[in-house]
Amino acid sequence: MAEIETFEPEGRAIPYADDRRNGPSLVLLPGQGLNIGYLGPLAEALAEEDFHVVRIGSRRPQSGIGPTMHDLARDVIDVMDHLGLAFSWVGGHGFGGTVARVAALEHPGRFGGLLLLGVEGTEGAAASAESEVPENARKADLVAMQSAARTATPVIAALEIPPSIPILIIQGADDEVAPPANGQALAASAPERISLVTIEGARDLFPLTHVGETAWPIEDYLDWD
Repeated sequence: MAEIETFEPEGRAIPYADDRRNGPSLVLLPGQGLNIGYLGPLAEALAEEDFHVVRIGSRRPQSGIGPTMHDLARDVIDVMDHLGLAFSWVGGHGFGGTVARVAALEHPGRFGGLLLLGVEGTEGAAASAESEVPENARKADLVAMQSAARTATPVIAALEIPPSIPILIIQGADDEVAPPANGQALAASAPERISLVTIEGARDLFPLTHVGETAWPIEDYLDWD
């Protein structure tokens, strides 16, 4: 598993980990307030199948600086540029999926597809009481910064889906943070290019608790042999 490093352009501290392989590339973004460590098992499972997986976390909060969702999406592009990654799929878990949508909308030439691990509602949501969040995985200051970024970007409530590109939604059947109805509604809006997979018995942290069930549809959908 790749080590976590920090890219620091213009004082921004953006954590990332680059599991470089020869297959299709996929950028993964974590859920709200979470670091990229909990996505490690999923990245490792995909890397074992020769996927090139880059995990990119949220920048660390800076005093007096309140980023918008556009800024957080730009951070993803900057890390990709830093790594020389010109083209990739982009995906994220919950809030990370919302950032991925913004990145794909604003930089359409950089992404061949979108992966949503749970679909956020227009207001976002914190982890449920049933979430088994790993120790030290969630940071309160990140939650506050990301919530403020949503508030500072009003159009996020009416977020479109990126045009043309294929979209894969994977969701937990028992997810209370990103309820399955969110994914079903989004899939119904463009059924010709959105595929939906629901994992039975899975809650909001299914990318960690159901690694195999999450990885297999990704491998199949990207059709890498």
